[in-house]
Amino acid sequence: MFGALSVFFWCLQFNAVGAELPTPQNPTMRTLNTNYTLSWDWDQSVPESVTFTTQYVAKYQLKFKKRSPNWSMACDNMQHRSCDLTAFNLHYLGIYVLRVRANTEECHSHWVQKEFCPDTDAAVGPPTNVELSPSGSDLDLLFWDPVTSTNSSMKEFLPKLYYHILYWEHSEDTQALRNQSVNSSANLVTLPNTKAWTWYCVSIQSRSDFYNKTSRFTSPYCRQTQGATPWWQIFVYFLGSLVLCFLLVLFSLCSFFWFYKTLKATFYPSIQLPQYLCDSPGSDIPQLLCPDPQCEPLCDKVSLCPAPLQAPLEPLADLEPDCRHSCQDSGGSRDSGVYSTGSAAHLEQLNMSNMKSPLLSRDQGLTDMSV
Repeated sequence: MFGALSVFFWCLQFNAVGAELPTPQNPTMRTLNTNYTLSWDWDQSVPESVTFTTQYVAKYQLKFKKRSPNWSMACDNMQHRSCDLTAFNLHYLGIYVLRVRANTEECHSHWVQKEFCPDTDAAVGPPTNVELSPSGSDLDLLFWDPVTSTNSSMKEFLPKLYYHILYWEHSEDTQALRNQSVNSSANLVTLPNTKAWTWYCVSIQSRSDFYNKTSRFTSPYCRQTQGATPWWQIFVYFLGSLVLCFLLVLFSLCSFFWFYKTLKATFYPSIQLPQYLCDSPGSDIPQLLCPDPQCEPLCDKVSLCPAPLQAPLEPLADLEPDCRHSCQDSGGSRDSGVYSTGSAAHLEQLNMSNMKSPLLSRDQGLTDMSV
């Protein structure tokens, strides 16, 4: 509220002395290719609530006295001291009149005008991208045209656009630099008079002689040229390739043998069963009977029967020591069941004591055992 009152009294003060709000000063166009921005100066002592209005019109419309020109609005009541006109697609060969004024809620200033023609006033930019690639002892330079606001080539508006190429040998001693230059309208250039295995730096500038337009130089791009490869370098490369191939072959062989040994140890272990426990030499199937056909069988036939619950078992000590031919099938009597049970226990004790000797035969001996 206080700011609005101060502006109001400030306008009244200027009106009292026959003056109005000050006009913007020094309108200037900042241009690059087809990007246009109008800027101006402003007295900082004026209250901050001042805004600015910018308009434009084609110059030929001002020549008609019978009708007023049709001014187009570019920026309306903007607080910035600049107005971007790029989005309005001003014709590159056209001539325009731009005007700007200051505004407040109570008053406004006079218009200040600026005539603008992009063809004569707009600056041109440098190439957008630069690439250097060695070609033997030469350097191939590839670059792209400066572009418009719509990403098209500036050669559409400047057909005679060409490039000034500056290149020199890279050196820390700036006084020893010897610049060389070449002009070209093409986008692919091979730099002349270059040395093999030497670093060169390149900077490019866009030019148009019709209105004497020149851009700034690009940042330096540096690259080393190439040449014939020396014999010692070829030998080093060859020796390194041989060593690398040898290491690869050695690593492959070691990996193969390690995999082979692991596979063999897993499926074909080196620890085998003793030969006397096998059916035949080279077989891994164990046998429970003696391979000797003359080996005497331990028992003809053994039948195990449960002992009755009414009578206690007879002591095993009363059994005769030699029972190999006395074990007969009792057919189901109570005494024979006890005897058979004792004989089976004595038989198990005898087998454990004589495990190391081949006492059993596959064809003779225990052929039917039931519990």
